Amino acid sequence: MTEEIIIAGFGGQGVQSMGKILATSGMKQGLNVSWFPSYGPEMRGGTSNVTVILSDERISSPVLNEYDTAIVLNQPSIDKFENSIKPGGILIYDPHGITRHPQRNDIEIYQVEAANKASEAGNMRIFNMIVLGGYLKIKSIVSLDFIEEGLKESLPERHHHLIPANLNAIKIGQEIIKKIN
Repeated sequence: MTEEIIIAGFGGQGVQSMGKILATSGMKQGLNVSWFPSYGPEMRGGTSNVTVILSDERISSPVLNEYDTAIVLNQPSIDKFENSIKPGGILIYDPHGITRHPQRNDIEIYQVEAANKASEAGNMRIFNMIVLGGYLKIKSIVSLDFIEEGLKESLPERHHHLIPANLNAIKIGQEIIKKIN
């Protein structure tokens, strides 16, 4: 089993955190992991993406041109990565601010309205964990127990009091993700 994932959006949406938590959680679960972050010099507000590979086999290279799953959080990321998903792959996106929805019919497309749910909860900082929860519902490649361990290792200790809110956000994402095609 190998899962090749691209997570992309604007800086400040938690793209890098989501990738780091997923990669750390995979390591805790005993998987081979590659984590390859990329972001522009603008940081917050600029483009940001991270490639995560989770596998029970050795990983030969962190550099990919095609992905099993793309998690995209803004229009530029849909435009850039929609055609990089392998046929039969998965695209997960938040529709907030999207002007052109994904069009491919050879992949599974899911929508998770994380921005709306985070806004309703009054905490936009859980946005990325809601999206991650949606992904974990579709691809339960890493168990929630290891996600909790990944959160503990990825977050600074001063933020460990936020772990229950993050785990709850993951559960929300699992409840609200819906298949589009």
